Amino acid sequence: MSEATQTKHEYGADQIQVLEGLEAVKRRPGMYIGSTGKQGLHHLVYEVVDNAIDEALAGYCKNINVVIDNDNAVTVTDDGRGIPTGMNHKKHMTGVELALTVLHAGGKFGGGGYKVSGGLHGVGVSVVNALSEKLVVEVKQDKQIFQQTFEYGKKTTELEVIGKTNRTGTKVYFKPDANIFDETVFDYDVLEHRLRELAFLNKGIAITLKDERAGQEQSNRYHYEGGIKSYIEFMNRNKDALYDKITYYEKEMKDYSLEIAFQYTTGYVENIYAYANNIFTPEGGTHLNGFKSALTRTINNYARKNNFIKGNDKNLSGDDIREGLTAIVSIKLLEPQFEGQTKTKLGNPEVKGIVETLVGEELSAFLEENPAEAKLIMEKNLQASRAREAAKRAREMTRRKSALDSTSLPGKLADCREKDPALSEIFIVEGDSAGGSAKTGRDSKIQAILPLRGKILNVEKSRLDRILTTDSLKSMITAFGTGVGEDFNVEKARYHKIVIMTDADVDGAHIRTLLLTFFYRYMRGLIERGYVYIAQPPLFKISWGKHVEYAYTDADLDKKLKDHEDRSKVTLQRYKGLGEMDAEQLWDTTMDPERRLMLKVNVEDASYADEIFTVLMGDKVQPRKEFIERNARKVKNLDI
Repeated sequence: MSEATQTKHEYGADQIQVLEGLEAVKRRPGMYIGSTGKQGLHHLVYEVVDNAIDEALAGYCKNINVVIDNDNAVTVTDDGRGIPTGMNHKKHMTGVELALTVLHAGGKFGGGGYKVSGGLHGVGVSVVNALSEKLVVEVKQDKQIFQQTFEYGKKTTELEVIGKTNRTGTKVYFKPDANIFDETVFDYDVLEHRLRELAFLNKGIAITLKDERAGQEQSNRYHYEGGIKSYIEFMNRNKDALYDKITYYEKEMKDYSLEIAFQYTTGYVENIYAYANNIFTPEGGTHLNGFKSALTRTINNYARKNNFIKGNDKNLSGDDIREGLTAIVSIKLLEPQFEGQTKTKLGNPEVKGIVETLVGEELSAFLEENPAEAKLIMEKNLQASRAREAAKRAREMTRRKSALDSTSLPGKLADCREKDPALSEIFIVEGDSAGGSAKTGRDSKIQAILPLRGKILNVEKSRLDRILTTDSLKSMITAFGTGVGEDFNVEKARYHKIVIMTDADVDGAHIRTLLLTFFYRYMRGLIERGYVYIAQPPLFKISWGKHVEYAYTDADLDKKLKDHEDRSKVTLQRYKGLGEMDAEQLWDTTMDPERRLMLKVNVEDASYADEIFTVLMGDKVQPRKEFIERNARKVKNLDI
């Protein structure tokens, strides 16, 4: 940069900016709630609910009520002790004002307020206040009802007494700031899944969710005395259990409370969910490591002792033993050590030994005392081992010689020239017709095309050995370069955009669901990294004279048609499939990075994702029928 164009900036003590109060949250909300989109919006509710859950864990709260109000605000009420209304003499403000206006203020930081707590690093309700255009807190305490109001994070009234009561508790009403959030409409289903999960993880607590918005009125109450044992029962309700019993262990210690529940199903996918202080840890950690280690060691010991494994035969692998297993590991501890800001992994080293000891002792006793169930488990584990060996042989045939050796790639793949995965895309298309248009219309430098013929295998009903002998799935595995199953390594992905591009009809939706099931069950890392997308081809072509426009939804079509006063001159074409578009149209509407619309696939709720895939793709017909009946009114585009 030349002297003439360079701008000089001083940097001294006066240039250091201090963000007072909650201003840091307003300036960088994503640091505190993850995003300003749908996920962050709903996280506001969870932060307030987490405070009520902490009261419940301390033994002072039994009921939590969450209401979505008509103005799309949320009210959370609990019957705990109430936020302290007295004066904090260090900060010269009431406990209520302190909790709502100061970050990291609360009873979770060694002050003896709570033994264990969840929440996002203790920032809680102050962050909700900072990101709301209005917040009203009401506290029932000392036979009085206190109230204080805030707007945009700043108090507009002092804490005042507005009535008398014999009850205790806290009520928080808040309306998210529309200037901060990309959307401010709460999704009942999203809230339902998390609140139900919290009710399972905290047995005995009753959580009620109610929607009072006009035309959307509904309510549910979640209360499970069985805790995570009920959770296993709920998750396996659409699956066939290998045996009726649900194994459950719990142990209370000075600084720890541990619960473990599991049950085998006849399926082929393991579903293990690990929680620490009610926080889902998708990357596991020491609590999950302890469970897996004890499970593998104990079952192998039992198998050898009872001659299911003989002599020099190899031990069962962890994958063999966990096939078809649904399990919950939930630990509550005084000082959790989470790895990373997002709390995706528990790091407390002592927890591994605590879990190992409990599972080892209790599972050994269960197997000895329940020989019929033990035999079923052993037979399933051994079948999984034999299938794994078959899969290992099949897998060798899918491995590419090297990342640059195109001769080992599937014959139908039209690869791109770019070798940097971050810049490379692959479109999975159905049929040779759409494949031909896509190959002709693509940017061959960065875009690869892989056509599939017909519907792929439903992996929900198949083991990995069969998957690896299915041509269409084998082609994808080879093209992606990641391997599959125990060999899967997301770091080896050859493309960082894997785009499902199917027809906008029922068959296309079915193929898309089959592909998503495969990715979720056997290549979940691709979804977790944000590499999987769904293309959005247009539904309509609008022509008048030489001018052409495209509409991607019915609403989009209505809007575009309203712009034309003389509709008689407009020609409308409804696309039934990608094959109806020529190469240029497909590029212009669906593949051009500058103009296309794509949906990124992500997993916000792993247990709910598992439930949906089981319902849609599993063996049982009745749950699928009920799902269709319940959701039929939500269908927007359906070809009859």
